[in-house]
Amino acid sequence: MSTKLTMILLLFVAVIFTSCGAGKKLEAANSQIADLQSQNSQLSSQNNQLTSNVSTLNKQVADLSAQNKTLNDQFNSYKKECQANEQELRDVEVAFNELQENFAKLEEKLQAALADFESKGVDVYSKDGVVYVDMKDNLLYKSGSAALSADGKKALGNLADVLNDYPKLKVIVVGNTDTIHVKGVADNWSLSTERANGVIRTLTKDHNVDPSRLTAAGKGKFSPIADNSTAEGRAKNRRTEIILNPDWDKLWESIKKE
Repeated sequence: MSTKLTMILLLFVAVIFTSCGAGKKLEAANSQIADLQSQNSQLSSQNNQLTSNVSTLNKQVADLSAQNKTLNDQFNSYKKECQANEQELRDVEVAFNELQENFAKLEEKLQAALADFESKGVDVYSKDGVVYVDMKDNLLYKSGSAALSADGKKALGNLADVLNDYPKLKVIVVGNTDTIHVKGVADNWSLSTERANGVIRTLTKDHNVDPSRLTAAGKGKFSPIADNSTAEGRAKNRRTEIILNPDWDKLWESIKKE
């Protein structure tokens, strides 16, 4: 083989070996490109998922913000309502305390006005937020009658002077008897009612107490405070109760107006 031919063969072999090395590099490069494309695809997918998650979170944040605003508005409204109720309660407490003080003064005035009749069967006391004036029948009436005695009229006059100083008080007059039937009357219930009516008439006609404040009632023998089997017990049961209580409706209305 000539030298020239040998050189050509060597050159051909070198070209083949060079071409094989470039092919491997190209294959490796293509493989890397494929890997990078796969990674890019995965990253794009992850980015899309992340974007979706962020959008979801943003919506949840917006919803929570709206709920928070609603709750804040409700809380502020509730707070204002509570503050208004607290103020109203304070107003009621002030009015009630003032009422209690006035009732204590009323009781003192009644005791002073009726002190001369205490030994004749008058008892002034307070119970359950109201003031009671109990008068025995031997002070107010003649035996078995609804006609008022002179001492009874005088005692009621002293009572009326105090009542007129407290024009908002409601007054309930309740007649009570023992179990002994009185001749000449239908029954003890009728007698007790007429005695209460007699007190009302005296207070309104003789002493100008506003009749709209007054209520008359009779309980007959059905509200005893002592044993009717004894003379002493029956004497205690024959009584007229004059009950003084505030006009709660007007008191509440006045607080509301304030």
